[in-house]
Amino acid sequence: MTAALFSRGKGRRAATAACAVSLGLIALSACDKPTPLATVTVGSTTVTAEAVDGCYSEGKQLSKEKFKECLGAAPEKTIKVTTGEKVRVGVDPKVAESSWGLIADSPVMKQPSTETYRSFDSETLLSQTNPQNGQSIPLDKVTLTVAELDKDSQSVKGIWRFKLERDS
Repeated sequence: MTAALFSRGKGRRAATAACAVSLGLIALSACDKPTPLATVTVGSTTVTAEAVDGCYSEGKQLSKEKFKECLGAAPEKTIKVTTGEKVRVGVDPKVAESSWGLIADSPVMKQPSTETYRSFDSETLLSQTNPQNGQSIPLDKVTLTVAELDKDSQSVKGIWRFKLERDS
């Protein structure tokens, strides 16, 4: 009798372990694969983010509809900037290999970059040019958009968004 209970207990433990492994595999398969990271650093403060949810296409071009949706997504990370500070933007080497650009309400870079890191003057990012008189208008906040681009077609393959706020 004791041997029968003991073997039944082994079977239950094996079944429980098998269920736990199966549930773990199901949970892992439901998770999205992490995207490459983009980072913004101001002074000693750094914020890092994955691509906007659903806005990284594993090397394929985002559709026009998806691209517009991604540009409308609210940034999850915010960083404060004091006048005169440098804003450093870094991307994963995989993104740099493809090329990338930066937008702060308008394009910031004249040409896409294949470097993993670029530095920008905070006043360049936190200002807008008045189209009528060419004067610079300071902004209190701006959304920075990092866009992975295809080297050849310049189509967008991924979007990362950050909020940059002027620190008074």
